[in-house]
Amino acid sequence: MGPPRNPLPQSAENSDRDLIAALNRGDYSAFKPLYFRHRDWVYRLACRFTGNHDAALDAVQETFGYLLTQFPGFRLTARLTTFLYPVVRNTALAAKRRDKRLKFGATPDIQDDAVALTLPPGALGDALAALPQTHVEVLLMRIVDGMSTDEVATALALAEGTVKSRLHHALETLRGDERLKSLLPP
Repeated sequence: MGPPRNPLPQSAENSDRDLIAALNRGDYSAFKPLYFRHRDWVYRLACRFTGNHDAALDAVQETFGYLLTQFPGFRLTARLTTFLYPVVRNTALAAKRRDKRLKFGATPDIQDDAVALTLPPGALGDALAALPQTHVEVLLMRIVDGMSTDEVATALALAEGTVKSRLHHALETLRGDERLKSLLPP
């Protein structure tokens, strides 16, 4: 394999699409800025699913390893985070299951933690815990991760109407939750 054609200028701030195009051309130096741009988000998301620093780090490594295998030939049809979300989710849950197997020596029930999210402590965490996990996931993707409803739908392979319905029901439930009234200004 020879040197990459049309390498990226070292000082350029390139978009994800530019970096992916460079990777598709064989310029693997474009992977580093892509990695550094998204690793913190991937780590935070992995922590949301695993609740464990080490398992989250494993998920980060596996996620970017998987992304690297997609080149050449990767086509970005949405934001990169939309593509990465299900990869992070699946690798984080797999890391969590491996961690449970190592600690407890048993195979955990996959259905039990299919969307088991680590929630913040206190009133907000308690209110979120009262919601179905599928609603919490959509809510966090939309509000915390800043994904559009279309991006959430794409990442979760759901109809956009389903995402909007889950988001609506989650917000309505949270608006009526007495535990959260103490968090709001008078």
